[in-house]
Amino acid sequence: MKAKLREDRTEAVHSNDILAMDFVHDQLATGRKIRILTVIDTFPRFSPAVDPRFSYRGEDVVAALERACRSVGYPKTIRVDQGSEFISRDLDLWAYQRGVELDFSRPGKPTDNAFIESFNGKFRSECLDAHWFLTLEDARLKMEEWRKDCNTVRPHSAIGNKPPISLMKGSSAPSAT
Repeated sequence: MKAKLREDRTEAVHSNDILAMDFVHDQLATGRKIRILTVIDTFPRFSPAVDPRFSYRGEDVVAALERACRSVGYPKTIRVDQGSEFISRDLDLWAYQRGVELDFSRPGKPTDNAFIESFNGKFRSECLDAHWFLTLEDARLKMEEWRKDCNTVRPHSAIGNKPPISLMKGSSAPSAT
């Protein structure tokens, strides 16, 4: 098993040091519920994936992660909660085969994964609450448009008012200014 329980955590100093992921729930205009897997690289605040589906299993998480990692690289660590999709044998095997450590939050402690909680708050207010989603495909298109804007255009105060894309690939930690 490649997983560990929470210890003293270090901060990411490069892209692909630590990814964080979680689920957000919403619904289509018809009332049909959707679950959205959100993933963020905690150093540059870059999101390689926002993936809506009607339901998720461990193998779906693995497929979404594999697509994202093929384009941005594999992380050293992924921070997750204790949800059934994240404690699945599928995700554990995927992580083991790629040398990725799964770092689980303590039950009932969302602050253990604060980066994804912050990202999800912005995602909810700026994307989910701002749109009606007519179909799952409509939701995918609108969420992907928001993700691209968030990664490439919008400056983030936590990283020196730069867009996340500017800190990707071999960069060093942002200054405190």
